[in-house]
Amino acid sequence: MKSAYFSINRQGLSIRCKFYGTEARTYKRVVIFNHGFGGHKDNKSAEKFAEKILSKYKDNAVVSFDWPCHGEDAQKELSLESCDTYLSLVIDYVKTTYSAETLYSYATSFGGYLVLKYIHDHGNPFEAAALRCAAVKMYDVIDGHMLSDDDRRTLSKGKPVMLGFDRKIKITNDFLQSLKDADLSEYDFGDASDNIIFIQGTKDEVVPPEMVSQFADEKNILYISVEGADHRFTDPLKMDLAIKYILEFFDLSRQSF
Repeated sequence: MKSAYFSINRQGLSIRCKFYGTEARTYKRVVIFNHGFGGHKDNKSAEKFAEKILSKYKDNAVVSFDWPCHGEDAQKELSLESCDTYLSLVIDYVKTTYSAETLYSYATSFGGYLVLKYIHDHGNPFEAAALRCAAVKMYDVIDGHMLSDDDRRTLSKGKPVMLGFDRKIKITNDFLQSLKDADLSEYDFGDASDNIIFIQGTKDEVVPPEMVSQFADEKNILYISVEGADHRFTDPLKMDLAIKYILEFFDLSRQSF
């Protein structure tokens, strides 16, 4: 497996990306990896997934990228509109540059929320989408599990707060309101539901498992529970199990569940 960094420079933007692949010139399918809130393109989950899928499929590739205000990205203020633009540009680049026959999505947490929103807003460009610990109600996740009392006092004064994990992200009241307005529970995903899978750890300390399971039930989306897994699936064995489920779903081997 080889990896390489590159940038997509379009529309006055520079999207920082990372490629995992082989020596092939074109790729039968490409998986776009979408990291979570405060994460970055050098996500260890993306690397481990790439190792697994490329050991099985030599004509595949994986591309990860920094969301706006994440990783090495130069944007100063996070918005749902900018996230939508980034994902659109990455999808277009992958399709044209790698001549990919099919696209797949593997997304975690906030990335899962953004992929679901994209599918609703634009239609589904993915043959299949695997969403691990998806923050299906991102506003509730931030408000109920990330904001401190001090943060709420700061926001009440109209000032931003800094939240995140690997990198702190500036969060404004306008961004929180946009999350509240873009309530995925009100969206109809139609036939796209058949091409989506949720993989959720029962010990997720960030995204409540019951939040995801209820959403999956309401939207008729396949839901797989991994006993004892936390939000980041830090147990290597549980991560391996999640990847196994994802690869089987991408092969449309759903009867194995």
